Amino acid sequence: MMLGDAGWYVLSAILVLALCSLITRAGYMVFGDYLPLPEGVRRALRYAPAAALTGIIVPEVLPWQAGAWPTLDVKAAAALLAILLYWRTRNSLLVIAGGMVAYWLLRPWWPF
Repeated sequence: MMLGDAGWYVLSAILVLALCSLITRAGYMVFGDYLPLPEGVRRALRYAPAAALTGIIVPEVLPWQAGAWPTLDVKAAAALLAILLYWRTRNSLLVIAGGMVAYWLLRPWWPF
């Protein structure tokens, strides 16, 4: 199979992006002992998982459009039940299972 100019360009772009991804993801594991992070950066990185989860979950649970309030749907109700379940039990696996069961049970009877 012969590649034209566009094919080589796409292939080289994929390889360069893969290399950049490998360097940025594995770089700290390889060079982490030689380049220690300052304490301020280490404290700030503790909030990265919570910020990432919030950025993924909130737009899915509370979708909104410009100029309007977020719409409360069955996903928000199931998420609220999962939050209450976590508050009572502190069990992450039970939260996932309980939230999904609440979503499946509420979905057929949700009014809108």
